[in-house]
Amino acid sequence: QVQLVESGGGSVQAGGSLRLSCSISGFALGNYFMAWFRQAPGQEREGVAAIYVGTGLTYYADSVKGRFTASQDNAKNTLYLQMNSLKPEDAAMYYCAASRNAFSGPLIGYRYNYWGQGTQVTVSS
Repeated sequence: QVQLVESGGGSVQAGGSLRLSCSISGFALGNYFMAWFRQAPGQEREGVAAIYVGTGLTYYADSVKGRFTASQDNAKNTLYLQMNSLKPEDAAMYYCAASRNAFSGPLIGYRYNYWGQGTQVTVSS
């Protein structure tokens, strides 16, 4: 049974940092795409970062490039999202997701078939 469990969300002031974790069970990271998505109330889901575990290649939305870093720990079967220089517009529910094949769209939600329950990030100005 595949499970993705996010943690690490919370409240932070603008300019601060948070590190999100996604603990994965039911499969080994192996040659999966792992991604972070976010959704704020009234807004569409946005892919913010993805990593192809097989090679470590990363993909980032323009809105977070240079501030967010996705990484994985294969030994712990865990995905991370380090978020620095947080802005109020980064506030959202953050979800991790997994896919065997997202080559044609690493930041596109429908390419992913396993999802976590989300962790809330709040950024105050």
